[in-house]
Amino acid sequence: MKTLKITKKDLDSNNKYIGKEVLHDWSNPFDGHIEIESGLEYVKFDKSIFVTGSIVALAGSGIKAGSGIEAGSGIKAGWGIKAGEGIEAGWGIEAGWGIEAGSGIEAGSGIEAGEGIKAGSGIKAGWGIKAGWGIEAGWGIEAGKGI
Repeated sequence: MKTLKITKKDLDSNNKYIGKEVLHDWSNPFDGHIEIESGLEYVKFDKSIFVTGSIVALAGSGIKAGSGIEAGSGIKAGWGIKAGEGIEAGWGIEAGWGIEAGSGIEAGSGIEAGEGIKAGSGIKAGWGIKAGWGIEAGWGIEAGKGI
């Protein structure tokens, strides 16, 4: 599986992704992984992000999407993960700071954030849910093992 490495040259002056790869087409997700280089702060995506592999933002970088974020495997960010709609990963979701979604947050395994986890609707994890501060959901919170 290929890896798209997002660097400063793939961003405009507002840290918005302007690279060549189409990442927002849910009917044709990017076939590979995304790695965002360290120290970029939040990297913004106007629309959604859909990939078959994982999304990793290295230390000092985070992910912001206007709509949803979806990965076939895991989503991990040194800073935070924010989406206007939902966040979904086949495996786990992990952020050094917070995780926030306008609708739901769902992971096949665990969800972990250094600060808080907030979702407009539900939060669901196959294993556990862990936050340094608080956990908040508009509807329900469900974990296979523990919260």
